[in-house]
Amino acid sequence: MLDRDFFASIKAQLGAYESARREIIKLSSDAIAAAKRAIFALHRDDTAAAAKLLAEADQALEKIRAAIKQQPDLAAEGSYRAALEEYVEAQLYRQYLADGTVGQVAGEHIDYDIYIGGLSDLTGELQRRQVRLATEGQPAEVKKIKELMEAIVIELLEMDLGGYLRNKFDQAKNNLRRAEEVLYELSLRGK
Repeated sequence: MLDRDFFASIKAQLGAYESARREIIKLSSDAIAAAKRAIFALHRDDTAAAAKLLAEADQALEKIRAAIKQQPDLAAEGSYRAALEEYVEAQLYRQYLADGTVGQVAGEHIDYDIYIGGLSDLTGELQRRQVRLATEGQPAEVKKIKELMEAIVIELLEMDLGGYLRNKFDQAKNNLRRAEEVLYELSLRGK
């Protein structure tokens, strides 16, 4: 005979977990959307809108962290980790635009693989900015961005990444290659 109370307890635990998981997926989607929109605002030099959108992303991530306190296993939820990575990318891009540096993004919830993923993705945003600056006729800024991307790729190369992070690193290398091509094209036009 089955212990009905035990099985009812398991069903209740599973139900609570799945409910929290669905909420985390929704909040993660909100955070990703806000961080992506913040990046696009930064590309338009709209820092006020970007700050507002990053605050929205941070609020969604804070709600997720509260839910994770109740269900710690959900910290490994893929949608949450993707949201953190997008948030890191947006914060790094904002940092770069503010003072030309790329450094730490504060938060105990941001581990090394989240940071490395966001940093790798940042190279794509830098490459987009580089194209814009090349179009606007700012070759010195184009070169500075290529040099920063090169420094990022060198740091990542020294980490001997594998798996998912290796894919991110390969994307960063491709972004650097495109940045070098932009600089090369500018040099040809200048002759």
